[in-house]
Amino acid sequence: MVVILGRLGNRWYARVVPSSSSRSGAWHIGSFAATSAAAVALLLAFPQAAVRAQGNPRCPAEMVLVKNFCIDRFEVSMVDRQSGKPLSPYYPPSQRELSGVFDYWMLERRSFGEAPARELPLPELPEWQREHEFSPRAVSRAGVVPQAYVSYPVAKRACEAAGKRLCSQKEWTTACGGERGFKYPYGERYQAFVCNVHRQYHPAFVLHANSSLGHRDPRLNLLVEGERDPLLRLTGATPKCASPWNGDAVYDMVGNIDEWVEGEKTPAFVGGFYARSTTKGCEAVVDSHAAIYYDYSTGARCCKAAPASVE
Repeated sequence: MVVILGRLGNRWYARVVPSSSSRSGAWHIGSFAATSAAAVALLLAFPQAAVRAQGNPRCPAEMVLVKNFCIDRFEVSMVDRQSGKPLSPYYPPSQRELSGVFDYWMLERRSFGEAPARELPLPELPEWQREHEFSPRAVSRAGVVPQAYVSYPVAKRACEAAGKRLCSQKEWTTACGGERGFKYPYGERYQAFVCNVHRQYHPAFVLHANSSLGHRDPRLNLLVEGERDPLLRLTGATPKCASPWNGDAVYDMVGNIDEWVEGEKTPAFVGGFYARSTTKGCEAVVDSHAAIYYDYSTGARCCKAAPASVE
C-alpha cells in the first residue's frame, strides 16, 4: 500500500491506498484523516544507514575522492546562498519557477485524480521562501530529502555557488561504477530492490490516476509505500546502493532521483529515479529534454577537481 502525506500549517494529513488498488481501480479507504506530527514521524520511521563521512584530505568533507576529482557523497539538497536557510525540496529552487508552481497547484490540484487525492494539501512552503528573493546553493548531507524540481541551469548555478561544478557524464558514470567499474554500484548484474529504482508505484498515477500528468505537482514526492518506505528516500537511506571509493562510498547514484550532468552533447540526467522502469544502472541516461526542463524526479550532484597532492 501507499501512504499519502501532506502538511497544512501544523497539521498533517495521511491516507492509505491498499496495494490492491496500486495501478487500477478505486481507492477503498475513506477520506484523509488528520494526524499529529508525532504520529507521522512514527509512520515515516524506517531503518536508515548510519552514514559516516570518511573524508579525504584532497576533497571537502562532504565529497568523495574518485581518481582525480571529488564528487558529492549524497544527492544535493539546497539552501539559500546568503542566509543558509534550507529550501523546500518539494518546490523548484528558483524564485520565478517557484511562484508559478505554487500558484498553479494551489488551484489545479483539485482538478486531478479522485476526490481524496484532490483534498491533499500542498507541502508546507516557508513564507520567507515564497515572499523573498533567494539564490540556491547546493549542499551534500545525509538523512535529508534530496532537492527535486531542478532544471539544468539551476543545478549548474547551485553547484557553482558551492564552489563546485556540475559533474560531467563521464565523471558521473565513473563514480557510479565504484572502484571496480561495475555496471551497477553493487556489481555487474541487476538486482531488484538493491537501489531505489523501478518501484511498482508511480506517484502521478496514485494522485492523478494518470502517470503522464502533473509532473510538477509539489505533492508527488510525499508518497510512502507500506507505511515505512518513502518512494523518495532520504539521502543515504539505501546503504546497499553505494559506490565504493577509497574506503568511502558515494550514495544513491542509481535510483532515488535523476541527476543532471554535463552530457556528451547536451545536458542530460542520469541514474534513474525511484519510479523509472529502468534496469540500466549507471548507464541510464535521459538526454531528450531541454535544459530548462524540470519535474519531481530531477535533482543533481556536484563535482570539483581534486588537487594533485596534499603536503
